[in-house]
Amino acid sequence: MKELLWGKIFGSRRAQALVELALILPLLLLIVMGSLDTGRILHSYLVLSSAGREGARVGSVGGDDAEIRERVMEVAPTLNLTESDISVIPEQGLRNPGTPLTVKVTCRIEFITPFLDGLLPSPFPLTAVTTMRVE
Repeated sequence: MKELLWGKIFGSRRAQALVELALILPLLLLIVMGSLDTGRILHSYLVLSSAGREGARVGSVGGDDAEIRERVMEVAPTLNLTESDISVIPEQGLRNPGTPLTVKVTCRIEFITPFLDGLLPSPFPLTAVTTMRVE
């Protein structure tokens, strides 16, 4: 009789733990996946701003638009940028020493967390703008 009583006590605790795990696991997974997406977005933004800075530096020392776009795409190979994602203002013929040169780089990041699509725009737009003076 005592063995049957002990079996019921421990059996119900095991079932309770399983139910608690089933209730908490989706929330934990959502938090972990959301953290991964946040990290991906922050990393992409850092790479994007670094690429824009490198492109602006090339343009400020006399590089043309093609060299600027090439340098930006070299610095950010993981973002799969196209030439239409990179804008350079002013155009090559209008750059004089002392004028500001602006390089704007945009990209979109896809989420891997399923429920973030409803809360934030997907794909998530990122933009980095860098301005340097032409030397």
